[in-house]
Amino acid sequence: MPAQQKKFIFCIAGVLSFACALGIAAAVGTQLWIKGTILCKTGALLVNATGPELEKFIGEIQYGLFYGERVRQCGLGGRPFRFSFFPDLLKIIPASIHVSVILFCTVLIVFALVGTGFFMYNAFGNPYETLHGPVGLYLWSFISCSCSCLIMILFSSEVKIHHLSEKIANYQEGSFIFKTHSEQFEDSFWIILVCFLVHFLNVLLIRLAGFKFPFSKSKESETTTGAVDLMY
Repeated sequence: MPAQQKKFIFCIAGVLSFACALGIAAAVGTQLWIKGTILCKTGALLVNATGPELEKFIGEIQYGLFYGERVRQCGLGGRPFRFSFFPDLLKIIPASIHVSVILFCTVLIVFALVGTGFFMYNAFGNPYETLHGPVGLYLWSFISCSCSCLIMILFSSEVKIHHLSEKIANYQEGSFIFKTHSEQFEDSFWIILVCFLVHFLNVLLIRLAGFKFPFSKSKESETTTGAVDLMY
């Protein structure tokens, strides 16, 4: 492939990687990860609410990685309540998983920026082998893909398996019990999925530029070495 086309491909990959870093940084600071509704089960059972009456006992909840907001509905009108994960909710949530999600988000931002720098260096500089050349580009893209995948898996398990929304809704509630009525992932979560796809696309762009995958090179070298050994 001509050098100009390689530069163009690496520039595109670098811009995509930088856009991912900005998108993730913005996503981490928002509360647009989960949005759902919470049913006040105790209040609904007390008045045997059904149909349209049940809506008076369904509140809303929305949160991110650091803070959120919920509207408490128990038949007497909505009461908004803001909360933060640190330090208020650390005792009731799976703290290790939650901290791991934040940690991997930070790692993802760092390696997305590192990948951006190396893509631009390969486009306009004079890269040498190992981590500065194509092997490094594959490595940074693979790490970014892995971090994106881990973030989605860990956060999904925290929300669905550990019932994060219910734990937040029942925080400091003595006489009322709340159950999750509905919940869905919001924009910030889908940004992580888009970043995963972008970094996977970057791997394909590196291959399109004419650089073979590292493991394919190693297989070829092993085959050549084995043939030489057989000759001697």
